[in-house]
Amino acid sequence: FGVLIERLLLRWIYKLDHLYGLLLTLGLTLLIEGVFRSIYGVSGLPYDAPDALSSATDLGFMVLPNYRAWVVVASLVVCFATWYVIEKTRIGAYLRAGTENPRLVEAFGVNVPLMITLTYAFGAGLAAFAGVLAAPVIQVSPLMGQNLIIVVFAVVVIGGMGSIMGAILTGLGLGVIEGLTKVFYPEASSTVVFVIMVIVLLIRPAGLFGKEK
Repeated sequence: FGVLIERLLLRWIYKLDHLYGLLLTLGLTLLIEGVFRSIYGVSGLPYDAPDALSSATDLGFMVLPNYRAWVVVASLVVCFATWYVIEKTRIGAYLRAGTENPRLVEAFGVNVPLMITLTYAFGAGLAAFAGVLAAPVIQVSPLMGQNLIIVVFAVVVIGGMGSIMGAILTGLGLGVIEGLTKVFYPEASSTVVFVIMVIVLLIRPAGLFGKEK
């Protein structure tokens, strides 16, 4: 499905400002969400965790569900594996060069359009993987990703556009900060991420790990 979206829609606006791609994908998200809401409704459906991970571990200061621990470990492994492929391998070098100067990379015999399509498909696969991991925690519903879109955008902006490691570290840090805020001052837990985003943009517009142009 991700490949079809890239092939039929996104490739026609690559030469335009990146904002058009953001608006297009956001519009598609709302459209698909509306279709699923009309078919299945908005009530969440339970999605049980695997039996092997259904228990919990007493850490002394807290009881940690085994499935949530598995989600943290699996997410870290996938994130750092993605970072390694893009930043430390030849394929990643081709991809980074292809986004900066596609004509030069094509001169070396690299099929840049196909590489971009496969990259988009990989990104869609990561999103699906994240949805499967989150399903036992927040249930399955057409709205399960709605509240995360703006938060994810804030994470990318704070970490720095184009910085994968920045997004990973920022996501972990903001998750800890939001969790602590829920414990000590629950009223601010839904806004603390955006307060941090405003402060970071005022001090460092390119983000914590982004490069100034």
